[in-house]
Amino acid sequence: MHAAFNWLKRGLVVLVAITLATGCSGYFLADADVHPWETIQVPVESTLSDVAFTEDPSHGWIVGSRNTLLESLDGGDTWEVRELSLGDQPYTFTSVDFAGNEGWVAGIPSVLLHTGDGGKTWENVPLSKELPGAPFLVTAIGPKSVEMATDIGAIYRTEDGGRTWKALVQGAVGVVRNMVRSDDGRYVAVSSRGNFYSTWAMGQDQWIPHNRQNSRRLQNMGFDWGGKLWAIARGGQLRFSNSRASDDFTEALSPEFGTSWGLLDMAFRTANEVWVTGGGGNLLCSFDGGTTWFKDKSVADVPSNFYRVKFVSPDRGFILGQQGTILKYHPESA
Repeated sequence: MHAAFNWLKRGLVVLVAITLATGCSGYFLADADVHPWETIQVPVESTLSDVAFTEDPSHGWIVGSRNTLLESLDGGDTWEVRELSLGDQPYTFTSVDFAGNEGWVAGIPSVLLHTGDGGKTWENVPLSKELPGAPFLVTAIGPKSVEMATDIGAIYRTEDGGRTWKALVQGAVGVVRNMVRSDDGRYVAVSSRGNFYSTWAMGQDQWIPHNRQNSRRLQNMGFDWGGKLWAIARGGQLRFSNSRASDDFTEALSPEFGTSWGLLDMAFRTANEVWVTGGGGNLLCSFDGGTTWFKDKSVADVPSNFYRVKFVSPDRGFILGQQGTILKYHPESA
């Protein structure tokens, strides 16, 4: 009986080895046929947070920790550090956005920067000491107009360059891990511990809290091309929404069972092409809306966690990470 057990154990080992070698059930994903991301070197050690462009598609800005403000004049192929006189206080810039040449930068501790000339000059917009939370997310609306959300979910709008503000939501949602605004003005925010998420839309008095779908804590949430929600949970688990409802999610899927590090962000380049970033140079992609998945192994050796992926247009995208890591999307390579 002992000999029979040994043969059974050997058979199981062989079966597992075959499974791993062939990549069955997505245990390890196959390499993608396309490798459209190019690594760009910049002279900073900061963690980068957000990217936006002015009305000139070649003129872009990236923000990050340690007062980092990077400017590009060639569409994002190269970036230069821009210094601002902000005193001795170190800031973490979390968000940047432009409407034409009207631009805004939000940061922690409480700071809001504004430019009306594409970034040639920046001004520090005075904010009330009674502001609930620190500026966390900015959405440029138009001339001298911006929507600003704080890191506890207060949302304000100004139409006079920041001299006066109108509160859009009563109360706050609590400290958030991340927050995203859809193109039509809806918000989703994940709580700091990832144990629930909240949604808000124009006309609602309060944020609406929602329970997470299972015991796994939420890592990030956002919107796809059609305005439907997606969610990333701890352990690399993904969910997509069946509709624009706030809690109508599909069953969970894990694109790659063989990796234990978490996935961090997601962005749709087109209605069907989606890219997911993660820790340790992890970059996954799907070209059929999330049914089948591949890995872009060409960037696996980049020594960085990929915190943010953002497409400013279908043919222009960026991945931002720690220690000044920038990856730029090249459509010709795809």
